[in-house]
Amino acid sequence: MKAIKVYQNIIERLSNLSDLPLLFFRIVLAYGFYGPATMKWGNINGIAEWFGSMGIPMPTLNAYLTASTEMAAVILLPLGLATRFISIPLMFTMLVAIVTVHGVNGFNAGDNGYEIPLYYLLMLLALLINGPGKLSIDNLIRRRVKS
Repeated sequence: MKAIKVYQNIIERLSNLSDLPLLFFRIVLAYGFYGPATMKWGNINGIAEWFGSMGIPMPTLNAYLTASTEMAAVILLPLGLATRFISIPLMFTMLVAIVTVHGVNGFNAGDNGYEIPLYYLLMLLALLINGPGKLSIDNLIRRRVKS
């Protein structure tokens, strides 16, 4: 019986921390998208040509959309602002990356496989379903609107 009470106490304390993983997901994702976003904006024409070489339709438009979406993530995710909204195009971007670039290389990240985009996709799915958590501007707005 004592072990059950100890376990229940631990679970109760852990449940008070349930918003931390969502915050950590947002920060890790923002950091992860920073490099690709700045790289794309630094050579947007080269990215458009690369997209075209892979058969991505409207490569210039898609280069700008991808770079803009990734840069928006860098700004919005750490703040927890429009989290569910930005998660949707980012998930689409990860699916396209898996299908067009990483999928043929297998799973392992070291082989440029789909491991990292898959992890990002799963973190984004968690944010889409759960929202950004209490430690976010979205939560402040929600609380303000409720009042």
